[in-house]
Amino acid sequence: MKTNNFILKKLDELYPNAKCELIHSNSFELLIAVILSAQTTDERVNSVTPFLFKKYPDAYKLSKAKLNEVEKIIKPIGLYKNKAKNIIMTSKMLCDLYDGNVPSNREELEALTGVGRKTANVVLSNCFDYPAFAVDTHVSRVSKRLGIAQNDDDVRMIEEKLMTYFPKKYWGKLHHQFIFFGRYKCKAVKPDCLDCPFKKICKKDYL
Repeated sequence: MKTNNFILKKLDELYPNAKCELIHSNSFELLIAVILSAQTTDERVNSVTPFLFKKYPDAYKLSKAKLNEVEKIIKPIGLYKNKAKNIIMTSKMLCDLYDGNVPSNREELEALTGVGRKTANVVLSNCFDYPAFAVDTHVSRVSKRLGIAQNDDDVRMIEEKLMTYFPKKYWGKLHHQFIFFGRYKCKAVKPDCLDCPFKKICKKDYL
């Protein structure tokens, strides 16, 4: 069995139902949640977004929010001052340019305040079924440990290698499976290697 098929098979066995763990009910909520998730955990983001979206359920409401009120709600996630500014500004851009809707175009998404390629990939994949492979710290680490990427590869290089290594039809689900594997098993510190299915192909020098 080819290595890529082996990885697909084992990740499917481990995480058959892997999906985005950021709580959201529409594309606007996911976009805001992903912006807030920078340098923090999904769990922490999920602890504040229910309150945020109850008070500001759409781009029009959030675009008119007072900065200090948004800061108070999202303070537990860290970097809250910049993130509050970003999500308010992004909401204003959505209202001014797209009638309050989240665009399904990569260039338009990446032009929004606080939105980079990773955030755009998450939104495109989860909301618009666009084949994309978002690279976060978990995906980066797992890709290197599995030998798909090199230790000094940047996120764009890792993304390109992943898209070449795996068929396009698997990208969306595989992105979440890589995250689950990195978050719960192949952790940065003290990874659970004892019963890992990838022990034979793992790059030990990266551990």
